[in-house]
Amino acid sequence: MPQPAAAPRVLVVDDEPDLRTLYELTLLREGYRVDAAGTLAEGWGLLQEQRFDAVITDMRLPDGLGLELLHRMAAHQRPERCIVMTAYGSAENAVEALKAGAFDYLTKPVDLKQFRAVVASAIQECGAPERPRSPGMPRAAAAEARPSGTAALQRLVGDSAPMRQVKERIAKVARSMAPVLVRGESGTGKELVARAIHACSHRADGPFVAVNCSAIPETLLEAEFFGARKGSYTGATADREGYFQAARGGTLFLDEIGDLPLPMQSKLLRAIQERSVRPLGSTQEEPVDVRIVSATHKDLGADVQASRFRQDLFYRLNVIEILVPPLRERREDLPALCEALLARIAHDTGLPAPQLSPQVLAQLQAHPLPGNVRELENLLHRALALSDGSELQVDLSPSTAAAVAAGGSEAAPVPQPAAEQAAVPSDLQAYLDQQEREILVKALRETNFNRTAAAQRLGLSLRQIRYRIARLAIATPGSEDPDDNAG
Repeated sequence: MPQPAAAPRVLVVDDEPDLRTLYELTLLREGYRVDAAGTLAEGWGLLQEQRFDAVITDMRLPDGLGLELLHRMAAHQRPERCIVMTAYGSAENAVEALKAGAFDYLTKPVDLKQFRAVVASAIQECGAPERPRSPGMPRAAAAEARPSGTAALQRLVGDSAPMRQVKERIAKVARSMAPVLVRGESGTGKELVARAIHACSHRADGPFVAVNCSAIPETLLEAEFFGARKGSYTGATADREGYFQAARGGTLFLDEIGDLPLPMQSKLLRAIQERSVRPLGSTQEEPVDVRIVSATHKDLGADVQASRFRQDLFYRLNVIEILVPPLRERREDLPALCEALLARIAHDTGLPAPQLSPQVLAQLQAHPLPGNVRELENLLHRALALSDGSELQVDLSPSTAAAVAAGGSEAAPVPQPAAEQAAVPSDLQAYLDQQEREILVKALRETNFNRTAAAQRLGLSLRQIRYRIARLAIATPGSEDPDDNAG
């Protein structure tokens, strides 16, 4: 008869007796075995004697810093996940701890519900036997198993050196709770990287909530992010959750984070630091348990210098950086990318996947593809739609490329006087996406976000405007139009 698994063991290192006792009692009630130490030396001595499933250490100890314990554990390849306790508001210390390999950090005074959830997550990540789920425990902390991240990594097609580095970094950073900033040009696949981080993490069974920060009207930002109470604004007929609440126990992906206005940056910083949000119209804050992954095609460091982005938020988000290479830096991945994209497009459209001739592949290799993988996908999608044989032909003429990048419209451009023509953009895909997004958002605002009316104003069908709203991730408030189901 198999013996029951031993309860997970936790080490608490804190020099304040009252806090140490509070942590011990809280963990004992959760069914853990607990050892405690009051100094760095005592804590390291206990670690040398036995293995633990999680370590909780204060940042400042009488004989040194909790960071020293982290460094020693890393040097000796200890498997335990370490949670660091920091004084209220010491963001720099928290960031330093995460960079040193901490699983997570908590600020004092500690919220005990959050404390229990973070410890449970750390133990689960360390591979300790899972204890029964208790009421109120987040799904991510209580899951008995999570799906493998292999499938998510496989969607990042390519075996070039830059892509191997990206995949290796994803596998490494997924283990912690450290915020990740994904940088790369428009169309390089930043959201795929974010999804892979989530799928490879201990939060894989929790929700992945993707938010395009540039697509939300400024007046709706607070309600969209933090939720709203009934009656808090015109049209709020019921309580609604925000993105933070929807992502509880999972990952919140903030795409185009550089486009957030400064006032909202301040509110976002507080939500991330305090791990709590206050819904619009509420007097109470709600704790939220999310991991933040953000992305941008901008140089946020330059935006900080120009006072367009908060320095404190930048350092909070940019604990770990992943740079996604543009397609021109990984041309050797082009054949595999074309094969994977054509297979997906053919599956979605119900058409057989044709073969790309060596001549067409050579053409694509020589094409600049400033819109990266997104532009390549659009080119192949259009080529497959117009194909009348088993061999695919891709039209790479400048006018066609511009039309494809704009979303497939083949309407002739309206000529402009030479003096009024805009400068040639350095990133065509990003420029065209931004122009299309601004036009759509303007039309939606002017029609009170009635998609049917906005489509008529722009000469589009309801299906076409739905497609563009989804492709550009434009957030629309409220429920669907009453006549939406007719389309």
